[in-house]
Amino acid sequence: MTCTACAVAIEKSVGKLDGVSEVAVNYATEKMKVIFNGDTVSEESVISEVRNTGYDVAYNSAEVSDIKEKSNVKLHEESMKRRFWTSLIFTIPVFYLAMGEMIGLPVPGFLYGETNSLILALVQMFLTIPVMITGWDFYKVGFRTLWKRSPNMDSLIAIGSSAAFIFGVFVIFQLAYGFSQGIPEIIAKYSGELYFESTAVILTLITLGKYFEAKAKGRTSDAIKSLLALVPDEAVVIRDGKEITVPLNNLLIGDIAVVRPGGKIPADGVVSEGYSAIDESMLTGESMPVEKKIGDSVIGGSINKTGYIKFEITGIGGDTTLAQIVKLVEDAQGKKAPIARIADNISAVFVPVVIGISLLSFVIWMIAGYEFAFAFTVAVSVLVISCPCALGLATPTAIMVGTGKGAQYGILIKGGEALETIHKASKIVFDKTGTLTVGKPVVTDIAAFGIDENKLLALAAAAENMSEHPLSEAIVNEAEKRGLTITEAEGFEAVPGFGIRAVIDGGEFLIGKKAFLSKNDIDTGEISDKADEFANESKTPLYTAYKKHFTGIIAAADVIKKGSLSAVKRLKGLGYEVIMLTGDNKKTAEAIGRSMGI
Repeated sequence: MTCTACAVAIEKSVGKLDGVSEVAVNYATEKMKVIFNGDTVSEESVISEVRNTGYDVAYNSAEVSDIKEKSNVKLHEESMKRRFWTSLIFTIPVFYLAMGEMIGLPVPGFLYGETNSLILALVQMFLTIPVMITGWDFYKVGFRTLWKRSPNMDSLIAIGSSAAFIFGVFVIFQLAYGFSQGIPEIIAKYSGELYFESTAVILTLITLGKYFEAKAKGRTSDAIKSLLALVPDEAVVIRDGKEITVPLNNLLIGDIAVVRPGGKIPADGVVSEGYSAIDESMLTGESMPVEKKIGDSVIGGSINKTGYIKFEITGIGGDTTLAQIVKLVEDAQGKKAPIARIADNISAVFVPVVIGISLLSFVIWMIAGYEFAFAFTVAVSVLVISCPCALGLATPTAIMVGTGKGAQYGILIKGGEALETIHKASKIVFDKTGTLTVGKPVVTDIAAFGIDENKLLALAAAAENMSEHPLSEAIVNEAEKRGLTITEAEGFEAVPGFGIRAVIDGGEFLIGKKAFLSKNDIDTGEISDKADEFANESKTPLYTAYKKHFTGIIAAADVIKKGSLSAVKRLKGLGYEVIMLTGDNKKTAEAIGRSMGI
């Protein structure tokens, strides 16, 4: 398909079949959805009707794979780019030769004046031919759809540019006759009647439009690919008592998968062995990794941050949570907005009406007594000017790019209708993590006890430098920001669910939950009020001890993103009610809400 009128033509022809209750062809995603009564009409009948309309269709997995291979989005984009530059290289000299003299630009002597008009005409024609060859698809599709009595925008381009070229060839014959017979009146009459530049320019501009459209499709394709990239290509599973690596499409329900620290969860499942903290922010937005033990569910695409786990696979392929999100994005891009349907309906009648007006213009000027050349020029002008592909492309392309770009930033738009009606909204509901907040923890406070603050941070960073936990990363980043020296720790040990211990400069350093220190007979009662204060502000307190002495608390939290507060204030100023909706814990939500005035 080359424009939305193609999609409308297919919808009309398939929609006429008995038993078809609904048909939707999406030009942007190149997909057709048909709802039909299997007793009345068959799949083969639908496919046959599409092919009779002048288009092809892939309907089984092998054909679809073959089509995708042939019409790779990036390859198509590169092809359109080459076509545009090739057309432009030949169009610029044609345009210069046709228009340069009018605005006083120099023209080579052998092409200047009436005496050289035949040579000028031939040069323009030979420069225009490569542009027409480059834009051959416009002619192939345009005349085919015209023959099938379902003309589209390509039909206008094909007729208009062909007419301008044919008229140019007619002028060349007239000039040749004038020169051969020595009739200066014919030479004077036709020397200024060349329209090769119209053919070249319209084809080049339309090709540029198609290139921009191909780029837009590429961006949408990239958005969906970036979602799919959250899941690894392979998974480690246990079969016959051995760990083996298998491609993702070879996973089976009930397989036991193994994921080590830093690895991605390949599919949805339930933990059967081990303990870890999983980063599920890609789905839930929760700023801190979620601790997972035996019996807890895990989501494909989330990241295993700390421990070694085994889990039983419960969802594969299209049944996974991430696959449902991808489907939502694709459906959103496939669904037409109400305004897009209006544009499609206009496009369907626009093309035949324009062809009719062009013919009528020709007839009227001929009846009015004007010469054939003038009437023909008017008819061609109507055709060439009336190629507003934007009419049918603007809305679907905007929806396609909007939903695709949104997906890249984690914003899922359910469809064109949602985009079209959002201006009626009175309330704005924000997610918290990664939207209003940064999305990862940073060190916010250090309450040192009997030790220098920087010394405590340096000890904590030395221990945490050997861990992959996001809180560890926050402490190391803060130490580096302050320019502190991070020494190498020994005897590192992570105690799942509690904290970590390490030997630094000959002394044992502990950091983690209050219960972790209590378990090691270290009293933390001195600044318990400070810890409560941190907790009330939704900060995560990490208790520390060095050489069996309590050394203080380091607090970390997901902080408000730069610009969030001003954005919320601006929305309130515009009269919107701002709401924060989050999957994070209540204390965290209330603390962020208070600080943002939500």
